[in-house]
Amino acid sequence: MRNNPWQHARQSGVADDIDFFIRGEDLQFVEIELDPGESAVAEAGAMVWKDASVGMTTVFGDGSDADNQGGFMGKLLGAGKRLITGESLFTTVFTHNGHGKARVAFAAPTPGTILPLKLSDVGGTLICQKDSFLAAAKGVQVGIAFQRKVMTGLFGGEGFIMQKLTGDGWVFVQMGGTLIERELAAGEELHVDTGCVAAFTAGVDMDVQPVGGGVKSMLFAGEGVFFARLRGPGKVYIQSLPFSRLAARMMAAAGPVGGDNRGEGSVLGGLGDIVMGNN
Repeated sequence: MRNNPWQHARQSGVADDIDFFIRGEDLQFVEIELDPGESAVAEAGAMVWKDASVGMTTVFGDGSDADNQGGFMGKLLGAGKRLITGESLFTTVFTHNGHGKARVAFAAPTPGTILPLKLSDVGGTLICQKDSFLAAAKGVQVGIAFQRKVMTGLFGGEGFIMQKLTGDGWVFVQMGGTLIERELAAGEELHVDTGCVAAFTAGVDMDVQPVGGGVKSMLFAGEGVFFARLRGPGKVYIQSLPFSRLAARMMAAAGPVGGDNRGEGSVLGGLGDIVMGNN
């Protein structure tokens, strides 16, 4: 995808037509090309740059109610769903108001991969981790999906509430680290670290299962007490570096006083910190 030409997203349903290009390797951003009158929606603060003819409008909810058919209560409900999943109450709609082509670019806030996915190719629904939605063609709905199983909600890594993206257009979802896609046949199971489950299609059943190997494996293997068990049919998207894992390493390295220079590469260790003025 990174080195391919522009990907065209011709839609026959409710979502706008968009073209796009994923740029970058580890710190990616998506560049979307719009025709006159076309729109894209994105998380607040995700924009990197835009052409002058692309206008910005901040709206309640996910911006999918193009004709305002839901009224104020519909917008309020949409905004409430986004708030529950940890997103902002608002999204920004970017509309090309000029002539010819215009572009707007959006970037993920963390290192990783941006997954472009056409919802009509996966049955119209994608279940993903909270905070993963980055941008989409206008018309895609961003809702919530509840984990009905108590154990899955408590120990499944993403809690009881996940994001549900529905529609027929393109969505751009941000994943941590490198992205792996697995296609599961009916009844086929895949065991994944709970934090590494980034997204899956609606036909996949997610549950949790205790780590095998006895108490020592649970306490000292470093993999936690549970892992996610995903059963097909459907697609599963796995991220190699969940943001929670990255944040935990950063917090551990920072130490209790906001910074812990461990003298890496130096035989002086703590003495080196004093000499170099770090303490």
